[in-house]
Amino acid sequence: MSTTNKKRHERTRAQESSSAIERMYITMRHLFNRGFYKPMGVSGETLREALLLLRPEIYGSIGEEKAELEGLLYVIDRLPQGIEECTFINLTSDEGYANSHFKAIIPPKRRRNCYRIDDEQMNIEITRGRSEIYDILTHLTFLFVESHKISKRVLIDEEGSTVRDWQKLESAVLSSEKLSQKDREIAITHTANILGRTFNELTEAYSKFAIEGQPERLLHIVYWLGKLAIEETINNTKRTITFSPVLRERLGHHIHGEVWADTIKAELHKNGLLERPIHIISANMHSVMNSLFAKGILKASESKKDIFQTYEALSDSKNALLRNKVEKSALQNGMIYIKDTSGTNIDVQIFDTDKIDFTKTEFNYLKDSVEEKAVIFVMDYAFGEQAYETLDEFLKPIKVDGKKVHLDVRSISIMGKAGILEGGKGDIMIPSAHIFEGTADNYPFKNELSKSDLLDCGVEVFEGTMITVLGTSLQNKEILKFFKNSTWNVIGLEMEGAHYQKAIQAASKVRGSINEDVKVRYAYYASDNPLETGSTLASGGLGTSGVKPTYVITKKILEQIFNS
Repeated sequence: MSTTNKKRHERTRAQESSSAIERMYITMRHLFNRGFYKPMGVSGETLREALLLLRPEIYGSIGEEKAELEGLLYVIDRLPQGIEECTFINLTSDEGYANSHFKAIIPPKRRRNCYRIDDEQMNIEITRGRSEIYDILTHLTFLFVESHKISKRVLIDEEGSTVRDWQKLESAVLSSEKLSQKDREIAITHTANILGRTFNELTEAYSKFAIEGQPERLLHIVYWLGKLAIEETINNTKRTITFSPVLRERLGHHIHGEVWADTIKAELHKNGLLERPIHIISANMHSVMNSLFAKGILKASESKKDIFQTYEALSDSKNALLRNKVEKSALQNGMIYIKDTSGTNIDVQIFDTDKIDFTKTEFNYLKDSVEEKAVIFVMDYAFGEQAYETLDEFLKPIKVDGKKVHLDVRSISIMGKAGILEGGKGDIMIPSAHIFEGTADNYPFKNELSKSDLLDCGVEVFEGTMITVLGTSLQNKEILKFFKNSTWNVIGLEMEGAHYQKAIQAASKVRGSINEDVKVRYAYYASDNPLETGSTLASGGLGTSGVKPTYVITKKILEQIFNS
């Protein structure tokens, strides 16, 4: 086969994938406007077909007959516990369930409130904009496709007779007795057969699915997914996803973002910080606080140690006492913490540098050059399109006693994790532009951070374009290779960059809400390399490999702020 043919073929696969993503995007918006759909019915067909054509890396063997275990775990961690049992899934706005007897169920890997209304219905609260809807619908489509693989393997005829493996799994799941090791292994044998996986693969995955109070959760999930798919096939009782009228009315109106921004500005005003120079950082809730205050709480013997060891200790979930100590010190020295109540799920820390004793920090060498009375405003990570909503609202001027006050925003720094296309976990990416996936919308900008700033940090640093994707679970190798090898020169992918940049450009260049030459910094550390097999986002957390790049970037951002 000639290289030209090969090239054309590979390119076609990337183009197919790209148009599959576009179709999913348009279909999801259409279904949302329509108000309801049946994922395994005619209305959900386009979504299913597009997902199967795309075969994203994260969903592994979704296109094959055998069940996909890692993808299932990835999805289950991002959806509420018990979702596999529900025939009706209702996406709602914040409609007051928090004040009811319903107990909020929060998925381990996504901060969102979900409520189990009854045996058949799960309500999922959407307060973070459209990206959250795309995220959920994609995961649910995957779940339902997998459930039908199970029903295909266990149904013998149209009357609903099932294979012996299924009957054995059913009796294990419905048994009120605690399973012994022997019973569990028997059940795993039958389940492995149903899923087209080996006994070994299932045994390995078993503990990853188990949660407190539900050690046999994997069996439970497989059984309920299969059971509902069987009912869909035999009785035509299709699972339904609905979007509440209030959600459809509110979406896109920045309802939550506006409440969030107003709360913060009121707090700044109350503390006399509203008219001070402000530096915004979008990051996690620990790196800036620890960089400023961890050194001050260490005993003299410890402070001689490598500070990164302290940061590693602080990120270990076992060290709650040490973390509380740092937080206490921060709150006594000019930090204000605002726990989110608006539904955006974005907490905030405000640091009044005027109250920080720099001689006790990592930055004691800068004590004379720190810009007068600067305020550092740290916002937790936004989710996809929510980045535009929250930053856009925050950068708008505020009315105080009848007069309009413009915020004196001097710099905006965005730090986050992203998938990398060359290099590996823990490496750093410095973008020079963001491109929005599926369109050629591009946002070039002058990044105050450069590769040379981070060269001595002990990890690899890459510079180039970053792509802002519609969802992390919508990428496959062909698309990623196209991004990497084309003249777009893409080094990584993430979900918020273009949305933040859209808000910054609108406020500084078009609306005149903030200073036109506001300084902008972007840096990301790699959570994975999706081009390397087995290294998709599903491959788990960063562990301690994320600590160093996080703090290296944080330190550089703070140095530039204090030196300005």
